[in-house]
Amino acid sequence: MKIIIANDYEDMSRKAANYLSAQVIMKPDAVLGLATGETPIGTYKQLVEWYNKGDIDFSQTSTINLDEYKGLTGDHKQSYRYFMDTNLFDLINIKKSNTYLPNGMAKDEEAECARYENIIKELGNIDMQLLGIGLNGHIGFNEPGSRLNSTTRLILLDNDSRNEASKMFGSIESTPISSITMGVSTILAAKKIFLMAWGDDKAKMVKECVEGAVTDTIPASYLQTHNNAHVIIDLSAAGNLTRIHRPWLVTSCEWNDKLIRSAIVWLCQLTGKPILKLTNKDYNENGLSELLALFGSAYNVNIKIFNDLQHTITGWPGGKPNADDTYRPERAKPYPKRVVVFSPHPDDDVISMGGTIRRLVEQKHDVHVAYETSGNIAVGDEEVIRFLHFINGFNQIFNNSEDKVITDKYAEIRKFLKEKKDGDIDTRDILTIKGLIRRGEARTACTYNNIPLDHCHFLDLPFYETGRIQKGPLTEADVEIVRNLLREVKPHQIFVAGDLADPHGTHRVCTDAVFAAIDLEKEEGAKWLKDCRIWMYRGAWAEWEIENIEMAVPISPEELRAKRNSILKHQSQMESAPFLGNDERLFWQRSEDRNRGTAALYDSLGLASYEAMEAFVEYIPL
Repeated sequence: MKIIIANDYEDMSRKAANYLSAQVIMKPDAVLGLATGETPIGTYKQLVEWYNKGDIDFSQTSTINLDEYKGLTGDHKQSYRYFMDTNLFDLINIKKSNTYLPNGMAKDEEAECARYENIIKELGNIDMQLLGIGLNGHIGFNEPGSRLNSTTRLILLDNDSRNEASKMFGSIESTPISSITMGVSTILAAKKIFLMAWGDDKAKMVKECVEGAVTDTIPASYLQTHNNAHVIIDLSAAGNLTRIHRPWLVTSCEWNDKLIRSAIVWLCQLTGKPILKLTNKDYNENGLSELLALFGSAYNVNIKIFNDLQHTITGWPGGKPNADDTYRPERAKPYPKRVVVFSPHPDDDVISMGGTIRRLVEQKHDVHVAYETSGNIAVGDEEVIRFLHFINGFNQIFNNSEDKVITDKYAEIRKFLKEKKDGDIDTRDILTIKGLIRRGEARTACTYNNIPLDHCHFLDLPFYETGRIQKGPLTEADVEIVRNLLREVKPHQIFVAGDLADPHGTHRVCTDAVFAAIDLEKEEGAKWLKDCRIWMYRGAWAEWEIENIEMAVPISPEELRAKRNSILKHQSQMESAPFLGNDERLFWQRSEDRNRGTAALYDSLGLASYEAMEAFVEYIPL
């Protein structure tokens, strides 16, 4: 199995597209096995771009897809036929008659599976198969337990797969329970196989697939038995591979501060010792003798890493005025600082750095919060109904129902929601109401944290306003909105979301907008940038690895309780929120667990013991 590590999602997509295009160029009548989902979207986009330039011709090519949901017609917007048509087939010169997917509406599933197997055989088998990998290790929809000799069949989707797919269907209840999928043996019959994966959440399964035992509990591991299988992954997905995560175990290292810190933290966890108790014997017995040679003794390297980590801890995230800032992550001057916290959705600010925000306000910094999107699609319909009841009741009680706009709009929206079907897009009025709900919650949270309402900025970036899960691309209009705010505030500190693994996710696009705006300001020589630092936070979905943390802000039990209360102000994002993800914990629970986990890790390393900690990494524009 060949491992190809790309720099990021775009690089991974380009590499996969290169292999697919080379296959078609060398063999114009090639049979391509194709995958669906978020992973290959960038690859298909690249193929379309090259087709439009005249670099590739698909007129003789045939494609065969891995799977299709049972019960979905080809024109259903969540069907894989619709996905393939809109992302690839309708955009190139391939003959639709040469594109094959299982028929999800087939009444005789056994006959349909036999038909599909026969199609593959008549095509002469698959020349190149593209795969993704599920969080449970599935390929196609071959769930854990799938046998090596399995062929195309109807399969019941397990809970992990349905949860993973539910973000496209809006809810787990709307997600199909079964699918027709190529079997493992059918996939392995392909002459060449390329598995793609990106993002931190795939790192665990990539490691199991590449380095673990071949087992039916992780169907992707069967790829180890193929004589021409490739794995194309970005750095995040490669993060758990031994050669990336623990390179000292497999090779001689070029040691830098980050790698040394990572190795020492690993050694502490392996031995159960804090940093300052590690011995020469610990280093020698666990493959880290190179560090002893570099530093002369365990004591020397222990002291260095202990001090490095100690200097990341600060109770003054905006810098401590009138203090020596030599070993502090933030500079003392200027004081007070103008601060902009960019929040992709109207709750990410408090979920990810609610404790730090309160600390900045209490320490008299001028804090602005910029909510980059309306977050309207993440509000359940029942919330709309609740607010409609309120405003209609208000009209009845205080205005004898004489406000015709309220009365008519109430009836109109109630009727729409009553007749609404899965997949229907909300009307613009409903999306507006959902956006207003989230604005109100954000304002309440800001007020609770003593942030003036004129410091709450609702940017409503246009890329988000599709009314669908799938957003539009980042445009100049989005960047200009962000840029105007930066020009207005001229911040000394900027905080942005650091969840950059998802190229289609709102967090990534929002942060790209901020970075693009900063780059334009830098090109124009904006003076405010010379005195500005940019910090990236996480917390909603993951936390920074300790080797990357450059600022850790302690949170007391009282501050943690206040942070929880801030998050709870966003009532629409509690149990009824449509996109809670695979994690069953509510956002405040996830946040607290991660913050406590960071503090516990620092404690176990022999540093100060805190209730919780929020972590940050500095971003330095090129």
